[in-house]
Amino acid sequence: MSADALGRRGLYFEEFQVGQQVTTPARTITEADVVAFAGLSGDHNSIHTDAAYAAGTPFGQRVAHGLLIVSIVSGLAARTGVLEGTVLAFREILEWKFSKPVFIGDTIHGVLTVQETKALPRLGGGAITLSVDVHNQAGETCMHGRWVALMQGRP
Repeated sequence: MSADALGRRGLYFEEFQVGQQVTTPARTITEADVVAFAGLSGDHNSIHTDAAYAAGTPFGQRVAHGLLIVSIVSGLAARTGVLEGTVLAFREILEWKFSKPVFIGDTIHGVLTVQETKALPRLGGGAITLSVDVHNQAGETCMHGRWVALMQGRP
């Protein structure tokens, strides 16, 4: 994707089609990610931050914060370029489900599928509803939900 004169390289609302899929780059979750998120969010729950405690749980090890993974996947979605310079706002996160834990050392990526488009002429664009599946390195779905984003229309 190349940028236009204003630095936009993302897709405009009119360029999104129902069924269109985008796969994000992958990223490995590190201990530094979990520690930094615990400090930033204030969520120091032992399942995330205490290896000895977590070893005694059914998971057998520390689990990355679910909201950390949601945040990382939003960043991975941005890295695809399809939203760069054309997204007006993320409007909603719908029906989010945490299916499997994400552990330190897991490598995740997202698969975004356009479920719906709705023109909003008063905003100069429209809303897109994306189904978001988060997969680990084994191809297992760890999380799933939907995002609604407001996108600029073509100038």
